[in-house]
Amino acid sequence: MAEATGVLVLGELTGGGLSSVSQELLAAGRKLADDLGEELAIALLGASVDSAGQQAISYGADKVYAVTHPLLEQYQVDLNLAALQSLCQEISPNILLIARTEDGRELAPRLAFRLGVGLAQDCLEVSVDPSARRLLANRPVYGGNAVAVISCDFTPQIAAVRPKVYEPLEADSSRQGQIVSFPVELESSQARTRVVQSVEEASTGIKLEDARVVISGGRGLGGPEPFSHLEELAQVMGGAVGASRAAVDSGWVPVAYQVGLTGKTITPDIYIMVAISGASQHMAGCSGAKVIVAINKDSEANIFREARYGVVGDWEQVIPAFTAAVRELVQS
Repeated sequence: MAEATGVLVLGELTGGGLSSVSQELLAAGRKLADDLGEELAIALLGASVDSAGQQAISYGADKVYAVTHPLLEQYQVDLNLAALQSLCQEISPNILLIARTEDGRELAPRLAFRLGVGLAQDCLEVSVDPSARRLLANRPVYGGNAVAVISCDFTPQIAAVRPKVYEPLEADSSRQGQIVSFPVELESSQARTRVVQSVEEASTGIKLEDARVVISGGRGLGGPEPFSHLEELAQVMGGAVGASRAAVDSGWVPVAYQVGLTGKTITPDIYIMVAISGASQHMAGCSGAKVIVAINKDSEANIFREARYGVVGDWEQVIPAFTAAVRELVQS
């Protein structure tokens, strides 16, 4: 391969447009590219990606690689892997950023293996070492109890970045960039699995990861019924409901509610935690919350060390009273 240069972002498409997590990655990549004095590019894979190309440029990309093939119309890990490997071998990026989404989680380690390099997984922040001009990646270790700073010895330097840890740049429709067509040769036999059926999960209200207000419940609620009280409060505050892993593992709420190291990462303006102890695994998913409010009857719970505001009390008394007070304020 040629000498490695530039920062490459693997983009994801939603409804034909650039996904929000790709906009976040472009913000991270833009800073890296500027610090290195190199180009920021994005790879968009699909049967047709024309509509997302200019959108990517408006969010910070200098160049868009339109990696196209009819077999890329629907995500399939083996085909996407082959296409992305071909692109990396052709353009030799210095740094490659991949979102740690469901697709990215299985694609990133496979690609790193194919290219014979390491992978910085589950990154909370990426930066450049000014002296060595190498990628530095911050990632949680020991179950979220500490953050390690790691570097990659070989190129491309690949990092899988956790969603919601970067704010997208403001879109600038006047930005100019280059869209490069990169057709790839693929065969259906390369796909070792096939999609039998796609079932879209029905959802109502605000998505958990996009909500400005989140109310989460934990093991201390004692069962699934109390979540109806959290739903009521969330409706009044225009927010969404989340849960700890313990509540999800108990079957009280769907896995889509889970916040934490093995769940969703959220960055709300207000995060109200009800009957959640504040274990490091949960806090790893909400460290970006601007204000944390804790409600727990155990005054020694770890969450009170993390929260800006805390209420020591039984949720059965606190939540109904709080809901009534918020409703009164909203209606006044």
